[in-house]
This record gives sequence, structure tokens and C-alpha cells, in this order.
Amino acid sequence: MEPSVIPLPVSKNLLQDLEQHPPTNLRDHRLYVNRELSLLRFNKRVLAQACDTEVQLLERLRFLSISRLLLDEFFEVRVAALRQRILHGAAKPGPDGMTPRRTMARIREESIALIDEQYRIFREDLKPELERQDIRFLEARQWSERQTRWLEHYFQRELMPVLSPLGLDPVHPFPRLLTKSLNFAVELRGKDAFGREGSMALVRAPRSLPRLIRIPRSYTRGPNDFVFLSSVLQHFMAELFPGMEVAGSHQFRVTRDSELLVDEEEIEDLANALRGELAERGFAAAVRLEVRPSCPEAVAKFLTHRFELTPEDVYQCNGPVNLSRLTEAIDLIDRPDLKYPVYNPGLPLEVSGKPNLFTAIRRSDVLLHHPYQGFTPVLELLRQASLDPDVLAIKQTLYRTGINSQIVHLLVDAARAGKDVTAVVELRARFDEEANIRLAARLQDAGVQVVYGIVGHKAHAKMLMIVRREPKGIRRYVHLGTGNYHAGTAALYTDLGLLTSNPEIGEDVHRVFQELSGLGKVLKMTHLLHSPFTLYEGLLERIKRETENATKGLPASIDLKTNAMTEPKIIRALYNASQAGVTVRLLVRGICVLRPGIPGLSENIQVRSIIGRFLEHARVYCFENNGQREVWCSSADCMERNLFQRVEVAFPILSPGLNKRVYEETIALPWSRKMLAWDMHADGTYRPTSEGDEKKLRHPQQRLMKLHRG
Repeated sequence: MEPSVIPLPVSKNLLQDLEQHPPTNLRDHRLYVNRELSLLRFNKRVLAQACDTEVQLLERLRFLSISRLLLDEFFEVRVAALRQRILHGAAKPGPDGMTPRRTMARIREESIALIDEQYRIFREDLKPELERQDIRFLEARQWSERQTRWLEHYFQRELMPVLSPLGLDPVHPFPRLLTKSLNFAVELRGKDAFGREGSMALVRAPRSLPRLIRIPRSYTRGPNDFVFLSSVLQHFMAELFPGMEVAGSHQFRVTRDSELLVDEEEIEDLANALRGELAERGFAAAVRLEVRPSCPEAVAKFLTHRFELTPEDVYQCNGPVNLSRLTEAIDLIDRPDLKYPVYNPGLPLEVSGKPNLFTAIRRSDVLLHHPYQGFTPVLELLRQASLDPDVLAIKQTLYRTGINSQIVHLLVDAARAGKDVTAVVELRARFDEEANIRLAARLQDAGVQVVYGIVGHKAHAKMLMIVRREPKGIRRYVHLGTGNYHAGTAALYTDLGLLTSNPEIGEDVHRVFQELSGLGKVLKMTHLLHSPFTLYEGLLERIKRETENATKGLPASIDLKTNAMTEPKIIRALYNASQAGVTVRLLVRGICVLRPGIPGLSENIQVRSIIGRFLEHARVYCFENNGQREVWCSSADCMERNLFQRVEVAFPILSPGLNKRVYEETIALPWSRKMLAWDMHADGTYRPTSEGDEKKLRHPQQRLMKLHRG
């Protein structure tokens, strides 16, 4: 990892100012990092992986592509929300004291630096190294005569029949352009067939066209020579305008707001309302325009005006505007030596080779740590449930699953086998709305009772409950997880899952399903904490307990592993705990607005971020509890939306052995000496861990892969 790729301007006098003028209250804006800038810093840590020579070359290319995709989503979601606040006059500063307008200005500064670094890494680092491995992304100036002839033939045969150039005049107004689509603004001179004077035309690249074109082996030096579609269109643009002079051809891309605006209180059918909104999402308000540096100022102004943007919304890309498409090449290149080695996950001994999972789970709780351990026990449990005549009912939440996933097939099989199957499908899972609408329809067609959750609250909890008739009566078998029921993400995200037949936990899960599908008062839980009811207060109570224990001289510590830390009251409680002497360690993958290491305030707080082969996704809360350590796993991050606007579940790990294992694998290991990670400093910047010789540092994910390998 190279810390040089994550420079961020911060107040050089911040710590000095805090020392000279200590905050009198914990709401002081100096104690909080801007949320949006913190998210950009996460992107920079991801981009740093593209510079890490210890990472396989094609995986470095993938990290570059991920960084571009993250930036796209940042503008679609976070920048779009800020623009809406500014548009509606909401100028109130956030906890960090920055107004929306000031935040937007800082975002522009940081985004320009990030974009410049992304393209520099591609041009100067990755392209030369890939070429040494006979993998080339050829620019037009590099094409040989034979390659140019082949590409011209390809253009005429495969591309030209699909393209529809559009001249701009009063009869042909500026068209609606899909978000993140590849387009060209073409400057024309001369007169066309109807005697019209040439001016400006648009060429849209339909999404049906491949963004990367592989040159056949017979026309090049190796099997892995690629050309960007944008380069081919640019080079042969004149063929779309016969008899005209193409004075300039300028690729651009517009990014739009991704928010779906649906008033859930007013509509009668959420699925139909979302279908209508999805059709318009690709044409929502623009938030960013990307152009090449060579794009003339007049053309950029023309496009900016058409998209109702300002010059501050225009970003220059020193390379193809669709650089995120590089990930397509990775799947086409057969070079396993340049990719991560294939990993075969193991299975817990409790379920490995066991023909009857119900018997195994009755004997003891089972912990699954994905992706180090496989997702197959969850699928196998559901398969056995669909075939078991003693299983009466199955209930499951589905957030991001995929319409063709094995989970869905098994739920359909269970329903067709006569089981009473209920699926809570969250239609409002961002970017998965369309897939979830089709998923809900398929399940309903099979006889599954589909529930869309609660108005105003996304159903984000990860729960599966199987109700089975046994000789001693009805027993519930439960799976609770921190991640989605998606076999694909289970191989890429680090998550935890618990299989248990504990009667009290089963009863709690049953009550949560009652709240999701029925009407009634909040039901009391024995073990689970769930938002928006008890999770927030439960966290605050436990932080307060550790604070009180520290003041009494009792052992006190707090370890939280989460994807984001933004909720102000929880942060203030952690500041109080630190001042009382509680050791606080936070493993925060992405956004963290808390400032660690401030003398007299947060000197007992450490923040660490793990970036690696797998996306850190598990949420774990650990409290010392005077030597009786509590360990919780959860679907919820420490964010306002998770704690107040979603249905989330946190579940305790009651088995002493599993309690110890969760703590050791998810908390103790990343904090142990000589572990590769990023440490956050009081000024909000991140630097690689510096304990010992960096070459001897080990990644915690590598340790876990070795521990659980199948």
C-alpha cells in the first residue's frame, strides 16, 4: 500500500486548536469529520490497492475499476442528495459544521484529485505492467494497418447498423440520454443532403454494444489485446456523416440522481409505483458531466447548459470516460497467475458431512464465517426443509438475493411441496429494485406469501426461520446473519451467520416476522435487539455500562466492527467512554466521522480500516462487561438510517465457544500486532499500519483463509 495516494487537505492547526481551546461540549463541530469526505477517503484506500505490488496485477486493475464504480455511486447518491438540499434551501450545517455548499466545494476538490490519480495509475502504473504481461489496451495511435482495417470492418459490420447519429436542430432537439451511458458530441462542417449547414450532432453508444473489443489473435501479438469502444467510435466517426467534415468528436458521460421518489403513505401498490419510477431513473436530474480534457470549452458549456449543470459539475477525465469498464477485460483474460488464487472455503465440523442438519443444529449452535467458510449449510438447510414432511412453515427476509439464486429456487420448491412459505422482499434495496420486483412476482406465482415490509422502514434484517413438528412439539430452526442471502456475495463479502434452535431466539425471530407481516404493538424480545425499537437504546446502554465500570475501576472495553460510524449520539457516548478510561477500538470499513486520538477526549479510541480481497461487511459489537464479555452480531451499521429508518436485528452469541471465536476472528485478529490495515488519525487521514517491517505484515484475511481453508 502506498500512503502517497491518499493525500487530503485538512486543517493543519486542528489539533493545536483543540489543545489550546478544548471543546466545552461534545457537539463541537471540530470533533467530527465530514461524512462525504470520509467516504471519499474510503475510496482512496480502495484505490491504494491498485498500487500495491503485493496484489496480483489483474486484481489491481479490478480495484481501479471498483474505485471508479464507487465514485459513480457517490455522485448518484451522496452528491445528488446534497444538490437536493441546496435546491430546497436546506443550508443547516452537519455535525462537522460544514454547510451543503461548502461540502460540495470540498467534494469537487477531492474528486478532481481522486480522478486524476485514477487515470495516472492506469496510464503510468498498470498499463505498462500489463503490457509486460502481453495484455494491452491499445489507443488509436498504436493500431497497426492490419488492426485498423479489421477495426474498420468491425465498425461497419457490428457498430454502424446499431448507431443512430442525431443532428441537433429545431426539429431534432437534444435527446434524453441515459445515466452513465457513453456519448459523443460531434462538431460538423459543410452541408448535408438537404442543404442544412452542419453544426452539432450527438452519437449515443447503445448499452447493447461491448465497451471493450478484443482484437483477434491473427491480427495482433497476443490473445489479450483490447480496444475501448470509445476509441473505435472516435476514430471512425466520420463514416457516420458522409460528405461532412468532422471538426471534432468529444466523448462525454452524464451521471444522474439515482433516488426513487415514492410517497409510500399515498400509494396503494408499492411494486407498481416503483416500476413507474424505475423507468425514469435513467433520465433523472443530472449531477455530474464527464468530458475529456481535449473537449473545447464551447462544447462543454453547451452540454453543461443542456443538462442544467454548472461548470463546477464538470469533471475532466484524462482517458476513456468509461474507465470502469476495465473489469470486463479481467473476466476475458485467462491468466490465473495474475489473479487471486482460487479459494475453497471450509465448513464447520458441526455440519461437515452431516446428513441431517436439523439434528446437528439441535446438538449445538453453528457459526459460519463467510467467505472463509461456505454458504452451502444455509442452502442445504433450506433444501432439507423443502423436502422434510415435518416442516410446516418457512419464513425469510430477502434484501439482495437475485431472481435466479438457489435460495429462490428452494423457496419455490418448498411452496410447491405444500409448505407455508412467507418471504419479506425489500423492494427498495437501492439498485436492486427491478430485480426484487421480478423476484416478488416469481415467488407469488409459486404460491409464496410475499410481504413488502413496513411503510417508511426498509426491511434490512437477515433472518430465516423454519418451523418443524417434532416428537416434543414445535421447534424453530433459525439462521441469523450480517449479510444478504446471496451466494455470490457470500463468496466476496466477510459476514457471519448463526444457525440455532435456541427456543428463545426462535421466539424472538417469530415476533420480528409478526411485526413485519402483521399489525400490532411492539413485541418484547428476550435476546434480540431490533431497530427501530431497541437496538439504538441497547447500544447506548451498553456503552454507558462500560463507562460506569471504568469509573469504578472495573475492566471496561468496547469493540465495534461496522461499515460506517456516523450516528452523533453514539459518537458522543464513545467520547464519554474514552474520557472515563474505556479502551475503545473501532473497525470501520468506510465512513467514520469520529476523530480518534484527541488528547483529553478520544485518546483511548483507535479506528482501523481493513481493505483487502474481500469486502469487510460483518457487524460485530463486543463489550467487556466486567469480564463477562458480550458479543453481538448485527445487520446494522452505526448510522442514523440503520438505527431509525430500517428494520434491523442484532443477535447475541450465547455459546461460550462461539462467543470466543467471533471475538478472536473478527476483533482480536485485526488488532493484533503486524496486521496489515489502515489506521485513522485525529486529522481524519488514514495511514498504513507501521508496526514492524511492512514486508512482514500479514493481512487478517489471509490468516482466516489459511485457518478455514477447505
